[in-house]
Amino acid sequence: MKIKESEFNRIQSYVYKNYGILLTEKKKTLVESRFTHILEVRGFTSFTDYFDTIEADKTGKEIAEFINKITTNHTYFFREEKHFAFLKEVALPEITYHEQQSKDIRIWSAGCSSGEEPYSIAMTLEAYLGKNKLLWDAKVLATDISLKVLESANRGEYERIQVEKLNKDIRERYFLKLNDEKFLVKDNIKNEVIFRKFNLVNNFPFKKKFHIIFCRNVMIYFDKDSKKELIDKFYNALVPGGYLFIGHSETIEDRSQGFKYLQPAIYKKE
Repeated sequence: MKIKESEFNRIQSYVYKNYGILLTEKKKTLVESRFTHILEVRGFTSFTDYFDTIEADKTGKEIAEFINKITTNHTYFFREEKHFAFLKEVALPEITYHEQQSKDIRIWSAGCSSGEEPYSIAMTLEAYLGKNKLLWDAKVLATDISLKVLESANRGEYERIQVEKLNKDIRERYFLKLNDEKFLVKDNIKNEVIFRKFNLVNNFPFKKKFHIIFCRNVMIYFDKDSKKELIDKFYNALVPGGYLFIGHSETIEDRSQGFKYLQPAIYKKE
């Protein structure tokens, strides 16, 4: 099923206005290839009919499903190992030193997808804090715009292929083997992650500022202005000296936005 230029322009405008995501002309072929079969199975005769359904759906499920399919990223546990090494060796020691009185560590995984990132953060926290973990409030907030991936992430259930490359000690410490093909994140990690639906284009409602924000491979879908606005919001949502982790294909080019470059894809609020 071919998508007309007017139909693509319509969804392009809607997605940009409501989610800050820029669908370039290259995405036109992607939309056609990924959705033609879905439209046919569901009985739509054109992309116009489908987009009418998206805009009429007050639950937001239709548009969330659409965005999930066009922005799907390959993710896995402890992706970019140097980020987690930095988290454990630099960021957490500094934060725990400054928060000895409050015993409060606030970390946000924005655009958490199917949960591998926030669970990896929670595992790193558990490994670093050890027996002192019970003394700290160190839950991880994990957000995404797709209810489908959030429901999957909240279950904490993963295929064998998703965990088999992990160190044996990590698998045994943090996962429960359900059968030969399924593994479940153990409750001591699962209970430390709070999953919520959230659109990064919206105003941030958080009462307290974060010490660390992970937002990796999300801004690649934003245009320059939307990206700048999001970076400004992340800056304001961090405590002074807070850390921002982004994707390796992303950069903060405008140093006037207040972030100091530390190493690839890691920045600190000055």
